[in-house]
Amino acid sequence: MKKIFPKSLKKGDKIAIISPAGSVDSTQLEKGLQMIKDKGFEPVLGENLYTKYSNGYNYAGTEAQRSHDMNWALNDTEISAVWASRGGYGCQHLVENLNLKNFKKNPKWYIGYSDNTVIQSYLLKKGFASIHGQTVKTSSFGVTDKSYDLTFDILQGKSLKYNLNSNQLNRKGNCEGELIGGNLALIYALLGTKYSFDFKDKILFIEDIGENFYALDRMIMSLELSGVFNKISGLIIGGMTNMGDEKENKQYEESFDGFAYQVISDRISKYDFPVVFGFPNGHIKDNRPLIIGSEVSLKIGKTVSLNFKK
Repeated sequence: MKKIFPKSLKKGDKIAIISPAGSVDSTQLEKGLQMIKDKGFEPVLGENLYTKYSNGYNYAGTEAQRSHDMNWALNDTEISAVWASRGGYGCQHLVENLNLKNFKKNPKWYIGYSDNTVIQSYLLKKGFASIHGQTVKTSSFGVTDKSYDLTFDILQGKSLKYNLNSNQLNRKGNCEGELIGGNLALIYALLGTKYSFDFKDKILFIEDIGENFYALDRMIMSLELSGVFNKISGLIIGGMTNMGDEKENKQYEESFDGFAYQVISDRISKYDFPVVFGFPNGHIKDNRPLIIGSEVSLKIGKTVSLNFKK
């Protein structure tokens, strides 16, 4: 299926801000909303953006309320892009309720990461690309201005290419294919469902936060047992933040967790696809956007280049 890329935004266009998963306070979005205005765009707040509903987790409203805001944002003809306020948990509740009737006539960029991987997998199954990038909420560890600037570059139709230093765990090689993926826990959670990514001949990106090392290994094992590593043409590993039990591995409290990387490296050692470790995307300060659904070329040698072709 040929992927559809939303049209570029122009100054003055409206960007819907919604909370599809966890709840947020208005103070947490002040900086992000002001930034959108400073870039020349108009943020339009979803009806339930700041709603709170506690049901074992602090959601941004009931499933019906969050579905309402998502469908409004995707289908309103005055909206040119949809930007998630945050991740957390809850996007899986929405996919059975989504309506793309008007969206298909006027596709728009969806921006988010973490739990938003579910929405991005859903959109990709329907043939639409999206932006795996920083949410409107700036995280506790901060976000670089460059991370946001690159997202606005994509929204305005500029090309995207990354040139990076190599990591000692990298596996050299070149590959081309469609970029898929996002948060590992959600990729894992979607396995076996009709909303799971199609992995055949794809370049898979993964990142995660706050998982014990045994849980990380379990998720990687599930990908292996599902045949994912026999299907993909390349693998990109981003941030692995606050991984493991502090009592076990205090020395690995960092964005690119060395032990987490070793767990992954060991598990995929029998495969021969090219692998990048330490890519700047995930629950990290330097969270540079990726275009899910884009055709990319990946070259790994003394340095790493990732070129987005569309």
